[in-house]
Amino acid sequence: MSHTSDSAEIYGGTSESLAAPKISARRIAQLVWKTWPFVRPMLKHLIVLFAVGLLISAGFAAGGLFAADVIGNKILVGTKLQPFQAATLLLDESYVDETASDAGDEVDQPEGVLTPGQRKVVRNRTLIAAGILLLIALPLALVLPYYFSWVWQSVNQNLRVAMVERAEHLSLQHHSQSRVGDAIFRVYQDSAMINSLLEEGIVGTLMQIYGLVVGLFFIAFFDPRIAAACVLVGLPMIWLTVKFTPRLRRRSLANRRAYSNLTSRLQESLTAIKVVKANRAEGRFLARFNADSHRALDAALAIRMDMTVLSFSVKTLGALLLIAAEYVMVSWVIDDRETFLGAAVVAFIGFTVWNLGSFQNARDHVAGFVEGDSGLVRTWSMLQDLFVGLERAFYLLDLEPAITDPDDLRVFPATIRTVTWHDVHFSFEEGRPVLRGIDMSASAGTITAIVGASGAGKSTLMSTLLRLYDPAQGRIEIDGIDLKDFAIDDLRANTAIALQKNVLFARSVADNIGYAAKAPSLEQIRVAAEVACAHEFIVTLDGGYQTELGERGSKLSTGQRQRLAIARAIVRDTPILILDEPTASLDAETEQRVLANIAAWGPDRVVFIITHRLSTIRSADQIAFLEDGAIAELGTHDDLMAIPGGRYHAFVTAELEHDPV
Repeated sequence: MSHTSDSAEIYGGTSESLAAPKISARRIAQLVWKTWPFVRPMLKHLIVLFAVGLLISAGFAAGGLFAADVIGNKILVGTKLQPFQAATLLLDESYVDETASDAGDEVDQPEGVLTPGQRKVVRNRTLIAAGILLLIALPLALVLPYYFSWVWQSVNQNLRVAMVERAEHLSLQHHSQSRVGDAIFRVYQDSAMINSLLEEGIVGTLMQIYGLVVGLFFIAFFDPRIAAACVLVGLPMIWLTVKFTPRLRRRSLANRRAYSNLTSRLQESLTAIKVVKANRAEGRFLARFNADSHRALDAALAIRMDMTVLSFSVKTLGALLLIAAEYVMVSWVIDDRETFLGAAVVAFIGFTVWNLGSFQNARDHVAGFVEGDSGLVRTWSMLQDLFVGLERAFYLLDLEPAITDPDDLRVFPATIRTVTWHDVHFSFEEGRPVLRGIDMSASAGTITAIVGASGAGKSTLMSTLLRLYDPAQGRIEIDGIDLKDFAIDDLRANTAIALQKNVLFARSVADNIGYAAKAPSLEQIRVAAEVACAHEFIVTLDGGYQTELGERGSKLSTGQRQRLAIARAIVRDTPILILDEPTASLDAETEQRVLANIAAWGPDRVVFIITHRLSTIRSADQIAFLEDGAIAELGTHDDLMAIPGGRYHAFVTAELEHDPV
């Protein structure tokens, strides 16, 4: 699904506009429908939940009517039981009002009353029945909440996994323009709204509507005028809700943006905690976090205040209705007035005339109706936040990857002869090119050094080989075949890269080296470590290759981490190897050993090295000197040094003056 520019600005976080998001009935229906792929695996469980919910609701309604009549009329007043009540309590016909079974007779009052002894029996049987129901309900009360939670969380799990999978397939160009904290908040918090949609937005709303209809049904049997008053009081409630809705949506968007920014601030600051501590910037970090946290708190309180005001207004209207209804019903009790249709509906409400029992029962139904109205308004308020959250979650899910596989895939070559760039152009932003007309070729068995000042486009050039970015113009070929004709997985499975940032995990040394390979043996891991000159320090560790590393490999020095990163790339045994500043933290002797090992290891491989170190550059078979995104000079070290006034010559001279080698 493609997004309009307005949707991208609102839900993509590219605009600070806080205009109320327009969520039409059609869009709500679309959002509900879009949850189906994540709901479908749990459909049978959701059906069970819905059926159980209906049964429990119906059971409570029936049990409430039964208990109200038996306690209010039979036990307290002494009126004889109706046939189904006696059958339920396993009582004989002496407890039954004989006239209640005679459908043809019109009766003002049932004949006969229960004796004191019979009333005690009815009381005791009622308590026993309640105890039995309690014994049945207790196990359900323990099991059902866990089952409910498992179903809802499983649906949320399906959505979270789909969101992360989509984020993985988006290009680096998207990720470079987005904050990591925002993606984390969308996956962790916004995705959770799918649970609220199903549990409260759909199932909860249906149950609330069901309760309102049933309650109104019983109120109408007591007196239709009270039922009509309940319906009429709903009109101003609806008007208030409609007026508040745009404000609630605007507050919700502000709230979610504020917490997304807070998450981003926390993620960015803790990632750079070493820099923070080294520069004694803890106070500044805490002040910024405190300011962001207060903005998020204010935004959260603002939306809750609006919800509270709306809920209070609706409950005030409901309270006025309840007071008026109680006044009218009390007057009917004083007048001993017949309920609507009298004995004709005694089977439904248990009362033929207005008395204390009928007053309490009718008042409870009106109060339940008012509470149901308030509950629906409260649910609607929450739904505004829910739909904004779902829009933000589905915005990420709906983004189409800029880099995709072609329909007609070519088979990746078993051996690679050449890798070639033809007039390649690329830019992150319009009018600001990063690569300009790159023309270069590298052959198997050679090492190509990519050289240039910071920001010249070296890492971006190698990223195009992995299709982390696609060029805006030109093409990149492997053995004369465009990269775009290969499956992305095949391309990346045949290209290994050791990044400048040595990302290690809090796992064993062996796990870190074999992280990107397919089930490498310990022998393959050891060989890769030997090529990277890492074996010699690994065996000195307490656990050798099974030594557990700290967070981001904090137990190792920078040079040791760098050698593990090189070993991780080598263990994949791919025909193309990319090393991004692989020896920057190594001493000169170790650097030369690593490069010699790589040359011996890769006689039939295409190797690219991004580097600034002259000792590394000199050993390369060819050097591509980049300047402002273009290859200014291409050749061997000797050839380029022989160019009078050449760019590479000036670069080397400057490096020698700064750090003689």
